[in-house]
Amino acid sequence: MTKSVVLASASPRRTALLKQMNIKHRIVPADIDEAPRKDETPVALVERLAAEKALAVKSALEASGEFADDDVILASDTLIAFNGESVGKPTDKSDARRILRMLSGNTHDVLTAISVLDKNNQCTETVVTQVTFAALTDNQIDAYWDTGEPADKAGSYAIQGIGGEFVVSINGSASSVVGLPLYETRQLLNAFGV
Repeated sequence: MTKSVVLASASPRRTALLKQMNIKHRIVPADIDEAPRKDETPVALVERLAAEKALAVKSALEASGEFADDDVILASDTLIAFNGESVGKPTDKSDARRILRMLSGNTHDVLTAISVLDKNNQCTETVVTQVTFAALTDNQIDAYWDTGEPADKAGSYAIQGIGGEFVVSINGSASSVVGLPLYETRQLLNAFGV
C-alpha cells in the first residue's frame, strides 16, 4: 500500500522542502490556537503545536470523510528561543526592532518540531539548531523591516531570504531553520512507511 502524505501547513517553504525531497503531498492547513501556555518551555511549546496541528488536520479530515487508511499527516512548527524564552513572530515594527536588537551579535536556538501521525500512531521530535547573528545597526533593522520579510517570521527574520545576510554561522540543520529538517523528516516518514 502506498502512503499518502498530508502536509498540515500552508507554508510555501515547507512545501518547497518536501518537493526538494521528492515527496508528493497534499496541503491541508491546520487552524489551532498557537498561544503559549503559562510556564511552557520553548521545547514543550514547539512540540505541542506540531502535535496539535497534526491532530487538528486528522480530525478535520475524519469529519469530512476524507481521511484514508493510508494517509500520513506531517505537521511542523518552528520557533526561536533566546536565553530559554520563546520568541515568536513580531506584532509590529517596534516589536521586530526589539527582537532583532536582542538577537543582534548573539547566538539563539531555532527549534523545529515535526509530528507525524497516521490512523494508529503519532511521533513528534524536535531539532535544535544554533544560529549566530552579526551585530545589527538600527538602520539595518529598519531597512530590513521595510522589505516586509520579517513581519510574519519567527524571530523576525527569514534565513532563506534577505535575513540570511545577518547570519554569521549555523550549528545544526539549515533546513530546520527554514522550517523542516530534511534528514529527520525523511527518517520519521520512513518509520511511518512513506
